[in-house]
Amino acid sequence: MASVTLDELRSSGVYKSNDETLKIEMGDRSLSVGAHTFELQVTDDSQNVSAPTQVLVIVIDDQAPTAVATLRDENGVVIPDNRIGFGKSFILDGSRSVDSGGGRIIEYAWRLLD
Repeated sequence: MASVTLDELRSSGVYKSNDETLKIEMGDRSLSVGAHTFELQVTDDSQNVSAPTQVLVIVIDDQAPTAVATLRDENGVVIPDNRIGFGKSFILDGSRSVDSGGGRIIEYAWRLLD
């Protein structure tokens, strides 16, 4: 099995090998979420070249995002011990929440539980 990083494949344009399988390693950058088309063309020992064929690879975001809630005072300063004075306004900040699965957070749903 031949192996190439995604960056090497992108920079070379075409990766040629005598191996029938090619492992794509993500390295520093991964394929983005969505559809990506790879093309294969083969040459036989008489130098005859096939018509190209394509395979569609669909990258999905299969990891749940991580919610991170921070309490800030009414001026936006982080309250480290989560204590506010009676009757004081405050800010709930979800900006440190992340989606490491390749997607992006599109909604923040806050709820008062008690």
